[in-house]
Amino acid sequence: MDDRGVSRPDVGDDPDEGSLTEDGRYRVFHGRRWRSTDPALGEDVVRALTRHLGRARSAVGRAKRADDDAALRAARAQVQLAKEGLGERGAAWWERPEEERLQQARDRLAQLDGLMDEAH
Repeated sequence: MDDRGVSRPDVGDDPDEGSLTEDGRYRVFHGRRWRSTDPALGEDVVRALTRHLGRARSAVGRAKRADDDAALRAARAQVQLAKEGLGERGAAWWERPEEERLQQARDRLAQLDGLMDEAH
């Protein structure tokens, strides 16, 4: 557990989640490094963004199968928003002030929620 009371897996704890590097910045899956989720984000924000990410990835697959370029672009844009919100894309979270990162996560989540509202 870190100083904010957030449980953080140790390096190699769960093979399904990859190994966390010593500095906590990356997870390693099958020898490839992927940026880890910003540890400053609250569980509720991570859960919501991850839910959006899953839906967006499913939409990418549907769009590819349907050969729908417009839907594919829209779905990929949603994946990008979710990944930016999680701190996994864009400027590295460890190089930015925490409040700026938290605001970005809230902004991306609001954008994704708005897109979901438009779709219904």
